[in-house]
Amino acid sequence: MSSYERIQQTFQEEYKGRSPEYRQRLIKWRQEAGVVRVERPTNLARARELGYKAKQGVVVVRVRIGRGRRRRPKPDLKRKPSKAGVFFSPAKSLQRQAEERASTKFPNCEAVNSYWVGEDGTHKFFEVILVDRAHPAILGDRSYAALATQRGRAYRGLTSAGKKERGLKVKGIGAEKIRPSLRAHEKRGK
Repeated sequence: MSSYERIQQTFQEEYKGRSPEYRQRLIKWRQEAGVVRVERPTNLARARELGYKAKQGVVVVRVRIGRGRRRRPKPDLKRKPSKAGVFFSPAKSLQRQAEERASTKFPNCEAVNSYWVGEDGTHKFFEVILVDRAHPAILGDRSYAALATQRGRAYRGLTSAGKKERGLKVKGIGAEKIRPSLRAHEKRGK
């Protein structure tokens, strides 16, 4: 078993067993601000899978998002109570909202990707990998240079969570209706 696999397994065991370390971590995170820069990723293995490199210009941010459905203000007068529509489900996932909040807090950076790091009864916590658009180390790295030029990646749904929500990562039954397969295009061309 490689060291990254061991890190991933340890992280999963902490969460599934609700270890004391995991619970203490959540208590500390709950007391912090909504968007906090962290020194290093909590789950290094997952961060590396999603494009994290320990180099200058790469920033990791932890974002706290409230769980559950959202509330609208209740309409006043002349409504049947059951039709008030106080609760609604937003079109964006919590992970995508976290990426957008991180991008708003750090306007000079672009979101590369994000991953889940924990949750409790009222909040979910995500870590977002950001790159500084103007940093020479980022512009000199081929894998990051292309990402740094894409302005507003999080807002336009170009991160992994955004693509998933836009239906670009669909697999299984019904996927052919969303994204026609390459074979169908090849057959039409012949």
